[in-house]
Amino acid sequence: MSLDNIKQALPAYAKDIKLNLSSVVDDEALSEQQRYGTLVAAALASRNGAVIAAVEAEAATRLSAEALNAAKAAAAVMAMNNIYYRFVHLASAPEYGAMRAGLRMNVIGNPGVDRADFELWSLAVSAINGCGMCIDAHEKELRKAGVRPEQVQAAVKIAAVVHAAAAVLDGERAGASRLDDAA
Repeated sequence: MSLDNIKQALPAYAKDIKLNLSSVVDDEALSEQQRYGTLVAAALASRNGAVIAAVEAEAATRLSAEALNAAKAAAAVMAMNNIYYRFVHLASAPEYGAMRAGLRMNVIGNPGVDRADFELWSLAVSAINGCGMCIDAHEKELRKAGVRPEQVQAAVKIAAVVHAAAAVLDGERAGASRLDDAA
């Protein structure tokens, strides 16, 4: 499976998603490692098996084993952190923000790749998962690392487009399943 397969699987009404998928993959604001790591992290966060398989197949030839693992680790740790910190941010009681999280996050301190790349991937996943507290924290770290706003935007655009492709494919599959059940 490849990204071309994903584009072909998208229905006509999702033509903008197809076009955007091509443009975000070719966006040179990010290095190849940053682009493909963001694609991997976003695909995992979007939870669609076909999208994950296609992105991983494309990324396998462009990422080192360490970078591929780090992108997956960013998606994994942010799946946990985004829920926890979104709760802390949204809960009315302020004491949750003062409590120690007590969650293991060792990979953040030692991701096995350039820290800015890992932060970029974490930001993309946080955007998909809607954790404003995490978005702010990762964006702040990226700025401190000298990552330009255009690069941050490019990563978030990748996340948005990958998530949209996954959502459309999931929706189409659910619709087909309902039709099968009705028959």
